[in-house]
Amino acid sequence: MKAITSLAATVCLAVFFAPALAADDAASPGLKKVHFSAKPAALRLRSGAVLVVAQDSGEPLFAKNVDQIMPIASITKLMTAMVVLDSGLPLLESIEIDKSDVDRRKGSRSKLRVGTTLMRAEMLKLALMASENRAAAALARNFPGGSEAFVAAMNQKAAELGMVNSHFEDPTGLTPDNVSTAEDLAKMVAAAHTYPLIREYTTSDSFKLESEDRRRHRLLSYVNSNRLVKSRQWDIGLSKTGYISEAGRCLVMQAMIADKPVIIVLLDSWGKLSRIADANRIKRWIEADLLRISG
Repeated sequence: MKAITSLAATVCLAVFFAPALAADDAASPGLKKVHFSAKPAALRLRSGAVLVVAQDSGEPLFAKNVDQIMPIASITKLMTAMVVLDSGLPLLESIEIDKSDVDRRKGSRSKLRVGTTLMRAEMLKLALMASENRAAAALARNFPGGSEAFVAAMNQKAAELGMVNSHFEDPTGLTPDNVSTAEDLAKMVAAAHTYPLIREYTTSDSFKLESEDRRRHRLLSYVNSNRLVKSRQWDIGLSKTGYISEAGRCLVMQAMIADKPVIIVLLDSWGKLSRIADANRIKRWIEADLLRISG
C-alpha cells in the first residue's frame, strides 16, 4: 500500500493532542427546562424522533419522541470509532478486508474488495465519512479478542456515557438490534465531538486513496454521505448518517448555528431528502429565533 503522507501526519498530530475521554468529561445533555422563545409547534419536521440541544448548556431546544428506542443504523459507527481510538491500536498499521467483513445481512455494496489492505486510519475514515461497512467490520475484527470483544467494548462505552437505553450487536449498524434513543444519541454525539479525528473524518467532503488487493493497485474515490458538509450555509463540526429499512433515514450532527454550538439528532426520517430538509428547517428556526431575541 502506498502511504498517504498527509493522512499519516494528521493522525500523528491528532492522536498526540487528543485528550483521554472519561465518562464525566463528555457533555451529557439531559432534558432541562426550556428557555427558547420560539414555539416548537411551528416547527414541522418529518423525522420520527428529534432532539435539538444547545451543546454548551444542555438545554433542549426541540424534543420529539426522545425516549423512543429504535434502530440507529450507521449512526453506530460513531461508537465504533470511539472504541477504536480508545484502544490505542496503531492507526498507521495495515489491516486487510476479509471474507467475514462482507455484508451477508443486507447485501450492501462496497468498493473494498476482499484482500484490500489499508491503514487502520484509512479504514476509520471510510467508515465515518462514507459509512463503509466492510471497513467498520474489519476494524472490529482486528481488535484484541476480535469482533465479540469489540462489541462488548461498545456496550461498555455506552454505559460509561450514560446511554441507558442503548444496545449494540455489531460495529456497522446493519443489524436492527443496534438500538438507542434520541436522548442517548445526543450524549454519544457530544462524546464523539471531543475526538479530533472523528471531527475531521466525519466532516471531510471527499477522500481518494490507493488501495492494494491481491490482484492490483486501485484508486478509490469516496464522498461524504451527508451532503450538508459541503454547504457554505453550514458550519458542521461532526456528522453521521445512517440507513437501513428498519431504522429509516437518520442523521446526527454537531454544528454552529448563529454562533452557538448545537447537537441535532434526527431518526426515522421518511423519504431520501427528509432528514436534510429537517436539518435545514431546524437551522432556519434557530436563526430566526435568535434574531428575534437580539433584535
